[in-house]
Amino acid sequence: MTTFDVLDWRRQTHAVYAAVRSEPEVASAHAMWIRRRDELLMTHPASPVPHADREGFAGADVPTYDGAFRFVAPLEPATDPETRGVNTGTDGVVRFERVGIVDLPDVGTLDVWWLLGYGGGLFVPIRDSDPRSYGGGRYVIDTVKGADLGGDERSLIVDLNFAYQPSCAYDPAWACPLAGAGNTVATAVPVGEKYRK
Repeated sequence: MTTFDVLDWRRQTHAVYAAVRSEPEVASAHAMWIRRRDELLMTHPASPVPHADREGFAGADVPTYDGAFRFVAPLEPATDPETRGVNTGTDGVVRFERVGIVDLPDVGTLDVWWLLGYGGGLFVPIRDSDPRSYGGGRYVIDTVKGADLGGDERSLIVDLNFAYQPSCAYDPAWACPLAGAGNTVATAVPVGEKYRK
């Protein structure tokens, strides 16, 4: 894998989310997202799925779209901003600042983080109680990688059907920022990409 492979992965991921945002029918957008993500996971040189596992990889395990888990969530400013550093190994310590909170009815509240490094970006992971979810949590919004369904300074589109596993769920050689206490909910979230090794 080269740096240009990673660049192409990010370009393609950004393009997938742009297509999702432009599709008016959300369930169709979700089906397209699954199809394109599977193609990238199975074939792209920068896929986190190890080469030895790709031949038998049947694609991500993603349940059918459920509109009950899509929220246009008001973005409440963080009254007590917090900065946290996440040791990611090869990338060193990645620093985030909590900039807000979103409340998802019947799910819980999630901290909204801003990446303090070059270029910045929003980051919203979630760790839930479903035993089929990756134990370290999944990513819902990660604008550095293009994972962004829309919103503005007043509200964010938080659609848990699009929650996906970080790269380290596929290969422990990757080091990923994981969900902390403010992004952990007691509820089981039955949608989004499920853990399959």
